[in-house]
Amino acid sequence: MARITRRELMNLLGAFGVVATLAGLALGLPAIDRALPGERPVSADEPYPIGAGVTVVPPLGATLDVTVTRPGGTTGTALFRLGGVQYKIAVRPFDGDLRSAGSSLRQRITANPGYQVTGPQLEIATADGLAGLQGGYTAPGRSGRYAVFVADGLTIEVTISGVDLDLGRTLPQIEASTRTLRTDGRER
Repeated sequence: MARITRRELMNLLGAFGVVATLAGLALGLPAIDRALPGERPVSADEPYPIGAGVTVVPPLGATLDVTVTRPGGTTGTALFRLGGVQYKIAVRPFDGDLRSAGSSLRQRITANPGYQVTGPQLEIATADGLAGLQGGYTAPGRSGRYAVFVADGLTIEVTISGVDLDLGRTLPQIEASTRTLRTDGRER
């Protein structure tokens, strides 16, 4: 019968250690991830950085969906939830005008099966005077609003969606939040 040398035994134990560590990571990290909440409360007292120098003051009681939110230097996305209503702001580089940004957002909305834009686009402005366009849309089981702004080489797109009752109740808070959108004024 062959004998196992001390060196072979140490190698075998080391291999088992590596396998155990990898198994722990493969099973443990997903369990930890599932245990952490995907939504985190945000302060309604200070601006939240979305990306590319754009900030917004979230509505009172909103949570941030960290599974979708992606801040960045030239782009950014933030998804807030207020009860059953989703409030998403996306920022990205853009070299067109406000009308083309509005048209582009409307086309992306209607490209989804069952989504329809309702009514004309109306002019709006933030508290800082950033001009934009807003409109509404319907989707299966949901209604929504959208707004788009163009500033400093960026397009800032706001989409809001929820069931009619929830949307009607939270829309004033979300519109007030949207009016707090600001850019840092840097050209991209």
